[in-house]
Amino acid sequence: MSTTSPSKPTNAETIDSSAIRILVLDNIAQEGLDLLEKADGIEYEIQTGLAGEELQSALAQFDGAVCRSGVKITADSLMGNTRLKAIARAGVGTDNIDKAAATRLGIVVMNTPTGNTVSTAEHTMALMLGLSRNLAPAHASLLAGKWDRKKFSGRQLAGKTLGIVGLGRIGQEDASRAKSFGMNIIGYDPFLSNSQIEQLGIEPCTTVASLLPVIDYLTVHTPLTPETEGLIGSDQIAQIKPGARLINCARGGIYDEQALVEGLKSGKLGGVALDVYKSEPCTDSPLFEMPGVLCTPHLGASTEEAQIQVAEEAVTLLTKYLKHGEIRHAVNTIAVDPQTMEKIRGYLDVAYRLGIMMCGWHGGAIESISLEYHGELVEQDTRLLTSAFCVGVLENIADNANIINAATLCEERGLDVVTRASRENDTFSSMISVTVRSSSLECQASGTLFGKDMPRLVMVDNYPTDAFMDGYLLIFTHQDIPGVIGYVGNVLAQEKVNIAQMAVGRMSVDVGGPAIGVLNLDSPASQSALDQVLEYEGIDTVRMISLPAHDQLPDWLS
Repeated sequence: MSTTSPSKPTNAETIDSSAIRILVLDNIAQEGLDLLEKADGIEYEIQTGLAGEELQSALAQFDGAVCRSGVKITADSLMGNTRLKAIARAGVGTDNIDKAAATRLGIVVMNTPTGNTVSTAEHTMALMLGLSRNLAPAHASLLAGKWDRKKFSGRQLAGKTLGIVGLGRIGQEDASRAKSFGMNIIGYDPFLSNSQIEQLGIEPCTTVASLLPVIDYLTVHTPLTPETEGLIGSDQIAQIKPGARLINCARGGIYDEQALVEGLKSGKLGGVALDVYKSEPCTDSPLFEMPGVLCTPHLGASTEEAQIQVAEEAVTLLTKYLKHGEIRHAVNTIAVDPQTMEKIRGYLDVAYRLGIMMCGWHGGAIESISLEYHGELVEQDTRLLTSAFCVGVLENIADNANIINAATLCEERGLDVVTRASRENDTFSSMISVTVRSSSLECQASGTLFGKDMPRLVMVDNYPTDAFMDGYLLIFTHQDIPGVIGYVGNVLAQEKVNIAQMAVGRMSVDVGGPAIGVLNLDSPASQSALDQVLEYEGIDTVRMISLPAHDQLPDWLS
């Protein structure tokens, strides 16, 4: 059953046909509705509880829509829609919106990533305090008519060490609050250098594993990606300091929930506090009945202030786009005319893949990026290419990174991105060259496009090469001496890993100098295989890099 509450006249006799029409699909804070009420040239309606054909019919009558997480905007509900231009989510997650379907129809999907930052950080601290002082069981004991002070004796936060994995907005807010409690803060973020982390007043760790043995508390604030799913499991809990307490207000699935159960049973963990779960809504979990556990039903952003902020931000984003074409915090697309997109689509793919590849080749926290565009490309809007490269850099680091928001996300993380254009290029009609740097390492690569849709890697660290930029790449530097290539091939053969293509290159014509090998593999090589490759005396560096398949494009590009 839907609820319709038009604030302005919307019947056939009073609707202004030239007005922009906005549909509010979930209950949002009144402050957001007040902005709609005051906006010139805007008509809006509130229709909640829509689904199926009713939702499809309603969406077809509006230019924009505002939602939270209640409504499910599926591909079917968008089918045949020729009017809707944008959807604004009053919140961060956009899993309830079919972004691929929206992209195909040219519908911009925007979220509000900043509105719930403080509320989520505060909830993290609330769980940490509640867990430490046994607030929930103590309250339950009082309700049962008991007065047992000794049983619920807790621990203070002062002097304890808090580990934070993920030092974006929320992680930094957590650190600020924890410091006020007198805690020692250590942190890990693969996207920040040690110097950047130190500037936040946080002791840097180079890996998650190095952080685990010394912490008293652990909180995570990362997106849920293949790399972060199960980030803390049985192996990590085995390394963790006995009695440590774990908190998660980020995404369900980052902690292995069964491993948490076993850690509590064994006594290795001192407590667990969760606000998010792998499957939601979650009303049945073995954790709920265990001592030392404090759980809440995804309340991180559930404050009056957060709901006001995300409602106001969503309405502002939507009206600015519909009235002025301004796009901010888009998660799926870019505003570019079809003719321009057709000209640079292939090079957007090259830039995107170079971003992923350079993160893997560098292997550490990147502090600065220099991009140089050569040849005919300089006649195009290279800002789009820079954004596409940043998307690749952020692929496994930030939620919903795309060609619209990637440059902003990089800037917020303190990553310096510099671009240069040169019409001169002797080898290819167009080429993208990139240099990524940290305080201890500089890496370079160049890519170009063969035909219309074949990204090629043509240079790595001044070594010329020629490799497909898709699938599994094994890149290794070595001395140009007999036996190296055969040795690598034998190691891969032992694991039944097939080499699809091989490219080798050296800096000069002189035999015996430094060289590079780039192998396209049909399946990834294991870490043990990489370790075995490194054992060969003539091999200096080896990296296994996973790129999208040839025909696999992100939503904003496809």
